[in-house]
Amino acid sequence: MTTVHQPTRSLTPLLAPLLIGGLVVLALGVYGRVHTPTGFAVGVAGFSAALPMKAWLTTGALLLAIVQVVSALSMWDRLGVAIPPAVHRWSGRLAFLLTIPVAFHCLYALGLQYDVPRVLAHSGLGCFFYGVFTAKMLALPKRGTPGWTLPVLGGLTFTALVGLWLTSSFWFFTAVGLKV
Repeated sequence: MTTVHQPTRSLTPLLAPLLIGGLVVLALGVYGRVHTPTGFAVGVAGFSAALPMKAWLTTGALLLAIVQVVSALSMWDRLGVAIPPAVHRWSGRLAFLLTIPVAFHCLYALGLQYDVPRVLAHSGLGCFFYGVFTAKMLALPKRGTPGWTLPVLGGLTFTALVGLWLTSSFWFFTAVGLKV
């Protein structure tokens, strides 16, 4: 009787990505807390104000993140439909790019706030989103990681973005309306 040995998958390759991701969370949180908010950070070209800009860009990022989930399921052969891997890569790139002006405005103009529970949750989720995204991107090229690495880190990234959308865009659309 012969025994087939599966290659051992170690957590060691994940240490650096997780540590760096944790440092990103910490750095963003500390910066957001100690930086004196300016009240203004980015131009809102095409939008009436900063809040509508942030709400709509975050909504775009969320829609692209849904494409990310569907295309990831396709790549892992969970749908029975082949979606080109380029769809996954480009939807992720575009989603991330849409979050940059939003995050910059949040951190630079508003800082990390904790006086309102919704805003505290939003601030924490924003820091977590960039930290877990960093860890996912750094873990992506690593060989020998456990098979759950990318689905878990990708799922956490998606969940953080959904939480960000709920505590910002959804709040804005329901409290203020569908302003542009």
